[in-house]
Amino acid sequence: MAEVIWGLATSHVPSIGAAMDHGKTADPYWRPLFDGYGPAREWMAEHTPDVAVVVYNDHANAVDMSVTPTFAIGTAASYQVADEGWGSRPVPEVVGVPEFSDHLVESLIDSSFDLTVYQELDVDHGLTVPLSVYCPDPGDRWPCAVVPLLVNVIQYPQPTAARCLALGYALGEAIRSFPEDLKVAVFGTGGMSHQLAGARAGLINQDFDRMYLDAIEHAPEKLAALTREEYIREAGSEGIELIMWLIMRGALGPRIRRVHETYHVPASNTAAGMVLFENLSPGSS
Repeated sequence: MAEVIWGLATSHVPSIGAAMDHGKTADPYWRPLFDGYGPAREWMAEHTPDVAVVVYNDHANAVDMSVTPTFAIGTAASYQVADEGWGSRPVPEVVGVPEFSDHLVESLIDSSFDLTVYQELDVDHGLTVPLSVYCPDPGDRWPCAVVPLLVNVIQYPQPTAARCLALGYALGEAIRSFPEDLKVAVFGTGGMSHQLAGARAGLINQDFDRMYLDAIEHAPEKLAALTREEYIREAGSEGIELIMWLIMRGALGPRIRRVHETYHVPASNTAAGMVLFENLSPGSS
């Protein structure tokens, strides 16, 4: 049977990818951020999954804003890296795993999550930057296959945090019901606090971020009880991306171990956080 072996929550700031792509990670501005990733990267390199389910949002690069699925999943054999206006990132294409993706679709729909299904999909920085946080030097191929799981965090009304946590629980059950032996990692991406436009542009709320980094382990239900208005007030209009971390947390079992955490301000105009959990109860929900 498949099992969830670890979960990673990480910001997906596009400039983090650009810093890696252009050899800037040792620059004084960026070095503290990338030094903070080091211990987690070392641990993840020793615990390579077969598949990563990456929970992210498209930034109107590959998904037309005329249609905004609340939740969507990719079932393709491969995913090209999106051109976001300045060329695609120089990273490998993303390899899919259609049989496993199809299983997740059926299981999640049976659990009353009516997903939009993408049989063709380009993936933007929301997915590729977390893969680079995990594996900075993939060479010609990422170390694992990927299932993209998309969440609308851009267009109102976004799904509630409670619904995201419930999706995480259902995702964990779906993964564990797959009959083949697969080691699966789940990524929850986005955040932390930031706002890109409007009167509060540049907002960063370190107190809220640090509360979130603690509660995502110990009290995810507390985070799930927050309304979308509370997320936007405390973390900014783009900080609502943090609801995607709850899908990762829900997919893990009740017993987890915090492997590493790092928090850095600023990465561009965003608070960048990362926390890595080992799942100590991979066979239970």
